[in-house]
Amino acid sequence: MTGFFYRNNYLYKVEIAKKKRDIRAFTKEQLRTFFETNGDQPFRGNQVYEWLWQKSAHTFEDMTNLSKKTREMLHDNFVINHIKVDQMQRSSDGTIKNAVRLHDDLIVESVLIPTKTRTTACVSSQVGCSLDCKFCATSRLKRMRNLNPDEIYDQVVAIDNESRLYFDRPLSNIVFMGMGEPLMNYNNVLKAIDKITSPEGLGMSPKRITVSTSGVPKMIRKMADEEVKFKLAVSLHSAIDEIRTSIMPFNATFTLKDLREALEYWYQKTKSRITYEYVVWDGINDSQKDVDALVEFCRFAPSKVNLIEYNPIDDGEFQQASNKAIERYVATLERNGITVTVRRSRGKDIDAACGQLANKS
Repeated sequence: MTGFFYRNNYLYKVEIAKKKRDIRAFTKEQLRTFFETNGDQPFRGNQVYEWLWQKSAHTFEDMTNLSKKTREMLHDNFVINHIKVDQMQRSSDGTIKNAVRLHDDLIVESVLIPTKTRTTACVSSQVGCSLDCKFCATSRLKRMRNLNPDEIYDQVVAIDNESRLYFDRPLSNIVFMGMGEPLMNYNNVLKAIDKITSPEGLGMSPKRITVSTSGVPKMIRKMADEEVKFKLAVSLHSAIDEIRTSIMPFNATFTLKDLREALEYWYQKTKSRITYEYVVWDGINDSQKDVDALVEFCRFAPSKVNLIEYNPIDDGEFQQASNKAIERYVATLERNGITVTVRRSRGKDIDAACGQLANKS
């Protein structure tokens, strides 16, 4: 690209580097049009699309069924802003945490969580977080930007590769429970899920994907209207507004009443059971009053509760509740016909457990 500028009454000619676009922002049809416009066969777009999404090519040189001339043309016009696993840590319990470097040198974290029967990828959706939960390490980082669909997709591919390498099996489940609030990056998250579930991508079942939100009523309703097929989890932690606002200040805007109405709408539209993620803290939400409020909140739609072990983030403000308090929750929920599971944390020794991501980054 050529440009001109004046200096001291002279006209100078300069070559200006053309800014290349990330090729994964293009649809298959747009790629077909690009090749046709540049005098090549439209089916080349199909080939490139397959390399990008089914084969997860990192460079144009990887696309070995394309001619050298075609690869050079791609290189001249596009980039592939692929992620890089900058650092990998392995826990004593088998959990793997990836520090993922993005094309602009920002870092997010993702986690591989293995069990005897499955491997789950916990992926991030934002650099930092849009919300302000006081018990979460990620919320202490400002939200720097949303992740693009391909950056979310790449985290899943990286963990799938690690699962095959270290556990000799493919990835089985995905949870959006890493850094960021997924519903504050709604469009990109849904585009990523579309690629993950597409036969032209990874071909995973949407029923093996769970999107976890702290509770954005408007976007929960939007998901219901769009009839998404993945599962919904809500990071609840208290069914009493005053207490929830004290630990999750955004609750003053997105109140429990608004959240409940949105979840009722979700269930009416999808008939999909809701999962509540719930941490019990000493002296904060560990009384019988707290348990009773949770039971009442669960009544309007089929649901289950995951009681999650708390993972400290070094400031001492929040402490895990006693076993007696946990047992009270379990007994009361079961007595009222509500499914409850106590989840023990994985990867605590490498700060990969729930709420710890970005703690040491």
